Amino acid sequence: MLLADAATKIPSPGFAVLFALILFIVASVWLGTMAQKAIDKKDFMQGYFLGNRGLGAWALALTATVQSGGTFMGFPSLVFSFGWIVLLWIGAYMMVPLTGFAIVGKRLSHLSRQTNALTVPDLMRSRFDDWRVGLATSLLIILCLSFTMFAQFKAGATIMKHAWPGEGLLAFSEDVMTTVDAKYYVGLIVFAVTVVGYTLIGGFLASVWTDLFQSVMMFFGVLLLVCLAVPMAGGLEQATRYAMEHKSPDIAFGPGYSPAGRDFLPPSLAVSMFCMWVFSGFSSPASMVRVMAAQNTEVMRKSIFLLACYNCCIYIPLVMVCIAAHTLLPDLTLKQSDEVIPRMSLFVTQGLPCGQFISGLILAAPFGAIMASVSCFVLVIASGLVEDIYLKLWNPKATELQVRRATTISMVGVGLFGVLVALNPPQYLQALVVLSSSLGAATLMMPVIMACYWRRATAPGVLASMAAGFVVHIGLYLAGIAQNWATAAAVKSSLQEAILKFLGPDPLIGPIGLLRPYYVLGVDPVLWAMLASVLAGVLVSLVTSPPPRDLISRLFDAKPVAPTSGV
Repeated sequence: MLLADAATKIPSPGFAVLFALILFIVASVWLGTMAQKAIDKKDFMQGYFLGNRGLGAWALALTATVQSGGTFMGFPSLVFSFGWIVLLWIGAYMMVPLTGFAIVGKRLSHLSRQTNALTVPDLMRSRFDDWRVGLATSLLIILCLSFTMFAQFKAGATIMKHAWPGEGLLAFSEDVMTTVDAKYYVGLIVFAVTVVGYTLIGGFLASVWTDLFQSVMMFFGVLLLVCLAVPMAGGLEQATRYAMEHKSPDIAFGPGYSPAGRDFLPPSLAVSMFCMWVFSGFSSPASMVRVMAAQNTEVMRKSIFLLACYNCCIYIPLVMVCIAAHTLLPDLTLKQSDEVIPRMSLFVTQGLPCGQFISGLILAAPFGAIMASVSCFVLVIASGLVEDIYLKLWNPKATELQVRRATTISMVGVGLFGVLVALNPPQYLQALVVLSSSLGAATLMMPVIMACYWRRATAPGVLASMAAGFVVHIGLYLAGIAQNWATAAAVKSSLQEAILKFLGPDPLIGPIGLLRPYYVLGVDPVLWAMLASVLAGVLVSLVTSPPPRDLISRLFDAKPVAPTSGV
C-alpha cells in the first residue's frame, strides 16, 4: 500500500517546530505589552484582574472555557484507541456554553457588578456578607487550580524539550514526560519565565488575548488537518472500515474496551462524565472570572452561539483526523496513540510548500493552549491571594503601590512554586487534572447556584455545602487508593484482606493507577459529592436564620424606575 509506505517516511520534527514555538513566545510577550497599555491606570485592581469588564463576544466565547494541552494530546489519544464512541464522551462539553453562560453566567456577571466584586471569593463574600465564605472559596480555588497548574507546567516544559531538533520524540504521554534532563529543565525555565512574565506585564487582558490567539491558531490548524487527512484516507467511510478491519470492530461501536481489559466509558461512567464536564465547566474559577468580565448580557448571549460552534469545529474534526490516522499511519500502535496528532501534522503537510513550518505551527497549538491555561491559573490564584487574603485579612488599607508589589510577589511566588514542583515531576498528572476538575464541581457547583438564585441560602448553608462535597469527594478517592493498594499486593496482609472484604476487589472500570477513586455502584465520586453538597447546602440553609432582608432586596429585587416629569 502506497500510503503505508509513505507513512513510514514521516519527517522528524526539526527547526520548524522550535521556530514556531519561539514565534509563539515572542507573540505572547508582545500581547502582554499591548495589554499593559490597555489597562486603566486609575483603577489598577479592576483593570489588572478583570480587564475593566470589557470582554466582547469573540473574546469571551474563545476564552471562557480555556482549552488545555489535552485538546491536542489526551483527547486524540482516546479517539485513536477507542474510536467514534469518544465523540459521545466529549458531547457533554458542547453543553458547557448553555450551562456556563445561559444558566449561571448572566446572573453571576450581574451579581459581580452589583457587589463590585473582582474575584469569585470576593463575590461570594459580598453575596452572603460573611468573610468565612470568601476565605473558604479562595482556599478551595487555590487548591483545585494548583493541581492542574502543576500538570500544565510539566507538559509545557516537555513540549519544549521535544521541540529541540534531533530529539526524535513525538509523544507527550505520561511515560515519556517522566524523563527529565537538561533540555527539560531549560524548557521549564523558558516556559515559566514567559508565562509569568507576560501575565505579570499585562494582567487579565494579557491572559485573555494570548488565549484568544492560541484558540484561533488551534481552529485553523484543526481545519487544515481535517481537510488534508480525510481525502487522503479515501473518506470517512473507507477510513472507518479500514480501522474496523485492521484494528478493532469496536472502532465504530461502543462502549470500547482497553487492552488491559478495563471498561472504557460504561453507562455509569458515561453519565458521570457528562455531569462532570457540564458542572465543572460553569463552576471552574477560570471560567467564572471570564464571565464576570463580560461587557453585558447581549455579549454573553452571542458568546453561547459562538462557543458552541467553535467546540464543534474543534472536537468533531479531531475525531475525523484520528479515524483517518488508522489508514494513513497503519504502523502506529495503541501504545503510541499520544503521537497521532504530531505524526498526522508532519505526514499530511510534507508535500506542501513550507510544510515543515506549517506542521510546526500546528504542533505549537498544544503549547499555546498550555501557556494560556497556566496564565489564567496564575492570575486567578494571585488575585485570590491579593484581593481575598492580603487586602481583606492582612492589610485592608494598602496603597496602590503596596497592592502592585503584593501582586508581583504573589505571581512570581506562584510561578516559582510551579517550577519547584515540576523540577521533580510527579506521576499521575492526568489523574490529578481529573481530580482537581471534579473537586471543583463537587465543592463549588452548588454554592454558586445558591448564590445566584436562592434568596433563602445562608452563609452556614454554603459552608456546609462546600464541606460536604469536599469530604465525600476526597473520602471516595482515599477509599479508592486503599482499594488499589490492597488489590495490587500479591501476598495480602490482614489489613489488605479486611479492606478488600469491605470495599470489594478492583471493578476494572476507570483509569489505571494510584489515583483511581472508589466507584460506589459504578458511579464516579463527583456525582455522590455533588449530591452531598446539594443536600447539606439546602438542609443547613433551611434550619439556620435567613439572611438580612436588606441584603437580599439589594441583590435580587428590581430597582424602581424613577418617573419622568411631564411638561
